Amino acid sequence: MPNKGKIHFEVSERKLLLRMCDIIFVLVGLHLLSKFFEFDYFTLSTIRIRWAVVLSSYILLLGTVFEMYNLQVASNQFQMLKSIVLTSFTTVLFYLLTPILTPLLPLNRTQIILFFAGVFLPLLFWRLFYQRFLASQRFEKRAILLCNPDDADSLANTLQEINLHYKVVAVFLLDGTRKTDYSNHSKQNDQEQESLVQFALNNSISEIVVATVHTEGLTPTVFKQIMVLLDKGFTIIDYTQVYENNTFRIPMQHFNTDFYRYFPFSRSNSNQLYLTLVRIVEIILSLVGLAVTAVLMPFVFIGNAIGNKGSLFYSQTRVGKNGVPFEIYKFRTMRSDAEKDGAVFSTKNDTRVTTFGKFLRKSRIDELPQFYNILKGDMAFIGPRPERPHFVAQLAVVMPFYETRHAVKPGLTGWAQVNYSYGESLDESLIKLQYDLYYIKRRSIFLDLNILIKTLSTVLFYRGQ
Repeated sequence: MPNKGKIHFEVSERKLLLRMCDIIFVLVGLHLLSKFFEFDYFTLSTIRIRWAVVLSSYILLLGTVFEMYNLQVASNQFQMLKSIVLTSFTTVLFYLLTPILTPLLPLNRTQIILFFAGVFLPLLFWRLFYQRFLASQRFEKRAILLCNPDDADSLANTLQEINLHYKVVAVFLLDGTRKTDYSNHSKQNDQEQESLVQFALNNSISEIVVATVHTEGLTPTVFKQIMVLLDKGFTIIDYTQVYENNTFRIPMQHFNTDFYRYFPFSRSNSNQLYLTLVRIVEIILSLVGLAVTAVLMPFVFIGNAIGNKGSLFYSQTRVGKNGVPFEIYKFRTMRSDAEKDGAVFSTKNDTRVTTFGKFLRKSRIDELPQFYNILKGDMAFIGPRPERPHFVAQLAVVMPFYETRHAVKPGLTGWAQVNYSYGESLDESLIKLQYDLYYIKRRSIFLDLNILIKTLSTVLFYRGQ
């Protein structure tokens, strides 16, 4: 039987657990507050269901914006505290200022203070409990990796790097022999003679990871053992699936030339209903964005005249959908002679960026003119960032699948932008490509909303590049 001695939560399960317990702890906390203090603004005995639903929705939405459901943030005490304070404050503020959806604003200020305490303290108590017990190493997943001998060490190390709770106990080769043990906790009784099934049963294994990069050597005997383990309730999962579930990007470095075997495009890329709905939303957002641009333009003009000393806008040729070039528009953030020696990648803390340009980039204001590109249809609101033809030609030579990102329209924001910074080297550009391909593979309304919320977080936390 699979390992029952340890508890392990998948990434999606942890995020669901965080969301569910956030709501439960806050509602119970507010109920207890009404029992022991003179608090009657929000009590479970008198509150309407829709008011509780509105409060829960605010917590979940604003918690996502302020990264309460980012597992790295949830595991870091300082970042967790910051996200809870911001979420609690804005949740209470939104709740109090929407009396159409919520109870009337209380006249007694003490009620407001108690309401904030009833949201903040339960969240803090629950998240401290999560950090102490549920985010600890004791909740690890013990796994066997089944792969080609040449890939064994690389794949095993990668699995444990992308998820600290993942423990590769042993590596079995595709012919059924064991390459090595990666844990001192495996039982020592006649280890070298143990089959894959015996080893899994004797060492509290939870999951069998099968690397499908080179599966030609998978013997019928090993295949039968995998089926036996499947019948016994063990999880059998492909390596690429584990990688994607933990990193939210495509493991391109382990693909061979048979790319489409591993990369089924999302049906949303050709779903006319989805594309039409997205286009309608893009037109609305671009009109709103251009209105905001018009309001901010005088201030940007003054700041540019003082800090940039050059033209307000600049245009540049970028590669769009299906490789078709187009002109992109932005507020200028670099010196006018930034590329006197030729085109180079923009980097973090780029010395060519002016002081005012840094502000425009951090706040993402420099991107606002691209709403015109969205309105024209050259760009989408969400998609891979468009690159210059010069760099596309360079990257396509060393990354055979780079031009696959042109299967969809480039975007104002994208999955790579909200998860990673500038690609200052080929290795970093590969990581961004992995994120872009993840989006193309899994494109959906849910993922689009996720990117939109993460983009709001990037702007609010002033993390633009």
